[in-house]
Amino acid sequence: MSKNKNKLAGLQKRKAISGYLFISPFIFGFLVFMIKPLFESCYMSFCNVNLEAGKVTKTLAGLVNYKYALRVDPEYFRLLTEEISRMMVYSLAIIVFSFFVALILNQKFHGRALVRAIFFLPVILSSGVIIGLESNNQLMANLAQTIEDSASGVSVTAALESILRTAGVGVRAYEKVFEVIDNIYDVALASGIQIIIFLSGLQTISSSMYEAADIEGCTKWESLWKITFPMISSLFLVNWIYTVVDFCMRSDNSVIEKIQTVMVQNQEYGNASAMSWIYFLIVLAFVGITSFFISKRVYYYD
Repeated sequence: MSKNKNKLAGLQKRKAISGYLFISPFIFGFLVFMIKPLFESCYMSFCNVNLEAGKVTKTLAGLVNYKYALRVDPEYFRLLTEEISRMMVYSLAIIVFSFFVALILNQKFHGRALVRAIFFLPVILSSGVIIGLESNNQLMANLAQTIEDSASGVSVTAALESILRTAGVGVRAYEKVFEVIDNIYDVALASGIQIIIFLSGLQTISSSMYEAADIEGCTKWESLWKITFPMISSLFLVNWIYTVVDFCMRSDNSVIEKIQTVMVQNQEYGNASAMSWIYFLIVLAFVGITSFFISKRVYYYD
């Protein structure tokens, strides 16, 4: 008995060492390149920063910059609330979309490799090619115009939205739903990594578990909830954290754009640092709270 425990402890120790070795480049890079700027930014958020010829003067001012960001600035608080609510809705949509796409791609069908490649393109071309196709490609613009002309100005989502609005059905709820539907391209574009993670988890589930469930008379729906969800529940937590962090770093983030405007154009480094730290702490608290509740439903197995 003790021999088996020693073997298990040795295996866990080797896994822990492998994990630390795997993340050691990130830890080294963070300590060397990120610690000093992080503390410098935090210090600047409590200072009045004056730019002079050849030097930067910092004068401690307490919470003045934080009060300015939350109470005085006419845009920041509104942009902050809008972006946080948008983050919640889109992160949930990305998780749901990527999970069901992973379920589909895990099945055996003709052309599966091609379909997987299509969904993985945002990951493969993550160096900026996709962004260039979106913004500067005349072919994509002409294609979008052709699709719009062929539809004769008729939008299914717009028609359904007007019907529900006339009927008075859950206005705020369906507005968020239709917003996600109208931006399904952005949701799919941001789901590449999550699909890969879910798919890798699905492929680790033994087929014998599903065969045993079929013998016992379980339906596919019951197998989904009793086998698939528990076996990859830990990946929901991983994907949720990744999705929230990735969303907060998007190029179309209005809060980040506001911070850049205050820092670059207005050269108010103290206010920009305070705005950055407010946003960072709110996102950090959101990730911590949601991860705590998700982790309560996670099933770990050996």
